[in-house]
Amino acid sequence: MKGWSLTGEAPVSSRLTPHRFIIDLWGLSQRRDGGILGQLMERVLVLMTTTTYKAAAFLEAARRLGLEVVVGSERPQALAGLNPAGHLTLDFADPEGAARTIAAAAPFATVVAADDEGAVLAATAGLSEAGLPTPWFEPISVQDDPAAIAARLRYPCVLKPLALSASRGVMRVDDPAGFVAAFRRLVALIARPDARPLDGAGSEGALVEGYLPGPEVAVEGLLTRGALRVLAIFDKPDPLEGPFFEETLYVTPSRLPAASLRAIEESTAAAARALGLSHGPVHAELRVNERGAWVLEIAPRSIGGLCSRALRFGDGASLEELILLHALGREIAGLEREPRSSGVMMIPIPRRGVLEEVRGLAAARGVAGVEEIRVTVPAGQPVEPPPEGSRYLGFIFARAGRAEEVEAALRAAHRELSIVIRPAGAPSPAGGRPAAVERT
Repeated sequence: MKGWSLTGEAPVSSRLTPHRFIIDLWGLSQRRDGGILGQLMERVLVLMTTTTYKAAAFLEAARRLGLEVVVGSERPQALAGLNPAGHLTLDFADPEGAARTIAAAAPFATVVAADDEGAVLAATAGLSEAGLPTPWFEPISVQDDPAAIAARLRYPCVLKPLALSASRGVMRVDDPAGFVAAFRRLVALIARPDARPLDGAGSEGALVEGYLPGPEVAVEGLLTRGALRVLAIFDKPDPLEGPFFEETLYVTPSRLPAASLRAIEESTAAAARALGLSHGPVHAELRVNERGAWVLEIAPRSIGGLCSRALRFGDGASLEELILLHALGREIAGLEREPRSSGVMMIPIPRRGVLEEVRGLAAARGVAGVEEIRVTVPAGQPVEPPPEGSRYLGFIFARAGRAEEVEAALRAAHRELSIVIRPAGAPSPAGGRPAAVERT
């Protein structure tokens, strides 16, 4: 089965993302004299969506490395007028047209994708066809009859949309009635304007797969000519058993037994090979139980949100610096993850409404081991938890000598926070003006 690689092969899904655009761009560049990547220079093109959390991290990494960076995204950047040469507006669904735009701005030393929303069905089918352990699965459409689907399923199972990310719309169901209710909830969600993908592809598709018990981990790695180097394995200490799958805690290094860690690395490498991933960052999510390490998802991207701030390498290099250096062909073998344990909590949103205030930040920052707290939702903005919600309230970062201490620090800091949310439509207690969120 063909997959994602920089060989010009057709990707396994029709869904266009910044990373998949690189694949098409690479193939186009090979058909031009000199190519878009024909001249090596310290100027890089970073492809990202305008809604990404990762922009600042990649721009800061480029600055620290002394690189000139050009941002390519699907919409004009707010400050693009101040530096027109540093921004490109690209249609990721039109590789030929976007390639012409990039060619006019070339040359670049390399092209890096900051985001990839993934292709859930393509990845699941690819792993299954390669003979790797996967739960049973069935692709469906929101146009189907949910009662007919529910009658033939095995339970428990998981319903997930093909076009959304960050666990949005993912729901566990335990019986036919639960499936019908979850199906209708998913239909309502993907009809919302904020849930439509950039290219409109796959918006009516969904996947049902068997529920896998066991602890879940996240793997961060880099592929070099098909060989996987695992940079970190994160434990997810909070059980992700449903009915929704909001991720909260990531802690590294993993505390799983050595045999489980070997199985995780082997399964991740095998999944990358099965999907044709060959070069660049890779992020995978796996579940581990007595039957082995099961790859739930794998994508050619780095960890989402601001979570990469939990990783440092060498003398303090960020994950984004490693990705850029790797893309430029620089030597990074000596850059190992720091010896201390580290972790991040994605601050959950407790209920739907309008964020008024986050209290207790000073006390939370004073917890031993906590290094940083960032509230990323401004006061006065609507918020909602999963499965409809698409973002977190913010992030807490901690470091300590042991993983247990990191987890304890993150939980203690979260307990110090008081999140004030008023019902949508209710007047603000501040005379109609939202109370200010304490700045980080």
